[in-house]
Amino acid sequence: MEYYNGKLCISMRELVDGGIMTIPNYKQLAARKKIDIARRGDRGGCALVVVDSFPPRYKEDIYTRFPDSDSVRLAGWVRSNYEIDQAAVVFFHDREKTGLDLKAEKIREYITNASVLNTCIRLYDNARTYQRIAGDKYDWGKMAAAVDSLRAQFGHTLPGSMLRFRKKVAEYRRDGYGCLISGKFGNQSARKVDYRTERLILGIAVLPNKPFNTNVAEMYNQFVCGELDVYDPETGELFNPDDFTDKNGEPRVLSETTINNYLNKPKNRVLIEHKLSSWTTFMHEQMPHVHRHAPEFSFSKISFDDRDLPRKLKDTKARPKAYYAYDVASQCVVGFAYNRNKNVDLVVDMFRSMFRLIDRKGWGCPAQVEVENHLMSQWKDSFLKAGVMFPFVRFCAPQNSQEKYAEQMNGAKKKAVEHRNHLGIGRFYAKDRHYRTESRKVFDEQNDTYEDKQYYSWDELVADDMRDVMEFNNSLHPNQKKYPGMTRWQVLEANMNPNLEPINKAVLARFIGDHVETSIRRNSYCRVGYTDWWLSGTGVLERLAPNNWKVDAYYLTDDDGNITDVYIYQNGMLVDKLQNVGTFNTADCEQTDADRTVFVEQQKKISGFNAYIKNNAISGVGVSKPRPEKEKAVEAVELPSMDMESPALQETFLPPEDYSRKALDDFM
Repeated sequence: MEYYNGKLCISMRELVDGGIMTIPNYKQLAARKKIDIARRGDRGGCALVVVDSFPPRYKEDIYTRFPDSDSVRLAGWVRSNYEIDQAAVVFFHDREKTGLDLKAEKIREYITNASVLNTCIRLYDNARTYQRIAGDKYDWGKMAAAVDSLRAQFGHTLPGSMLRFRKKVAEYRRDGYGCLISGKFGNQSARKVDYRTERLILGIAVLPNKPFNTNVAEMYNQFVCGELDVYDPETGELFNPDDFTDKNGEPRVLSETTINNYLNKPKNRVLIEHKLSSWTTFMHEQMPHVHRHAPEFSFSKISFDDRDLPRKLKDTKARPKAYYAYDVASQCVVGFAYNRNKNVDLVVDMFRSMFRLIDRKGWGCPAQVEVENHLMSQWKDSFLKAGVMFPFVRFCAPQNSQEKYAEQMNGAKKKAVEHRNHLGIGRFYAKDRHYRTESRKVFDEQNDTYEDKQYYSWDELVADDMRDVMEFNNSLHPNQKKYPGMTRWQVLEANMNPNLEPINKAVLARFIGDHVETSIRRNSYCRVGYTDWWLSGTGVLERLAPNNWKVDAYYLTDDDGNITDVYIYQNGMLVDKLQNVGTFNTADCEQTDADRTVFVEQQKKISGFNAYIKNNAISGVGVSKPRPEKEKAVEAVELPSMDMESPALQETFLPPEDYSRKALDDFM
């Protein structure tokens, strides 16, 4: 008996040979369609008849003569309802869930076992289906036999014994997929190199002298044989060789191949590199890094970085220092400066170069800047604090060159432009011969001279680099698929961020402008750069400290060094932006329209001063000393009346005689 197309069938040969019916009876039932023929007989096999289609008397005879029909029926149901468990596929392929590195054939075996058990449990839970197939009571023996008959077809490894199969089903229900994994996986008892031994090998491998793998194997075997002491440098505790023996008490000696395999495991290699490498080397070669893409708009982010120009000076045999500002979206150089030393002046000149370009073009202030710590940290709490000059500021980690976008642009500029335009661009250790430079040394007293190496003047190197910057900016943008036919500079101008804020020149002048101490003269102007700069109004005087006309003037200049904007501060607070009204010719016959305009502007300033004085004029007041209370009391007393015509009183109150006047009269 067998299952065919999901139905329990019996072959015509078994019916005849088993004595259930004769060939004529079979043919007559088939002709009258009293039985269902599941498969016609041919050279490939005999005919199959559906058992449930036989009349009752034949069906009872079939079940009597073939007592294993229930097992066949169960096996057929399992076969027809079997399906791959997709959750098991995910589980056994996930190393974090299994904790093991399972081979493909083992994964396939465990997935099949889980799928067969799922089918058996589904039948067990569906009592009505089971009663229809195998009878009233669930028979574990029949189910185990049915599952065992499918071993060759499915390739499962479930136990054939009824009790062991029943126990496995109970474990699977309770523990899930994990109970299907053989206990020998992950068992440390059979390992020759256990966890402690592996850690000891790794500890020897990270000695400061960086031993080779063969040296590690030699030192380990010397230790287990008692020929070498190994200790913990933090605690000073000696390792005991007796702890590294096999089950017979013999030293656990390992071959070079075994130790080499453990040292070259990927997880061990990264741990060894972390211990032996410097922080920068490990970060650049081993640590994961972020993956980024450039912004869409220009001036959304500016990246700054310094570099040494590749060629040397004649006078000092040193390389000039350069500082660049790159727009990340267009890759353009938007600011640059040069100095013989890597100092603050180099950075300030670079900022001035960038903001002069922005001012000429009428662009807004960059939304974000990306800077390094070395020279920029002094402005971390002032100029380069987020929200002071730039809305966003990012200080890159020290020695992390891969974080700064400008580092990549320095390399792109060097390879794309400088290498093509100049000689001697490269490194003596470069792998690519196109970038490898070679020179023959002259062994003189300075020990720093080479025969075929050229040296240049300061003006020549700076001029060459400025031309390289212009050529780099006007070369095609590398992303020609996005910007077809457009240069870096065209991309910069065409994609300017529309949300940029205007430049706060007062803050800019305060930190990167030129500075001079001056004072306010005649309540109207300050002298800066041999020029008189007027206050915006007389009301500015109200912002000054008492009895203090001294101020700090910070001013910005253009590319030619001419002063463009002047701001005065007192005690660190902004007082005013000064105005250059100019001067006019005193000779009327020589005056021009410009002179007359200056005259009018100055008269406006003077009129404004007069209006301020008039509007704030001080009103006069009268003052008198308060009289004591005693004097007030005397005035209140009523005196007796006197006769002022009395000769005695007149003589008493007459003024004394003027003797000087009398003498003059006598002289005359």
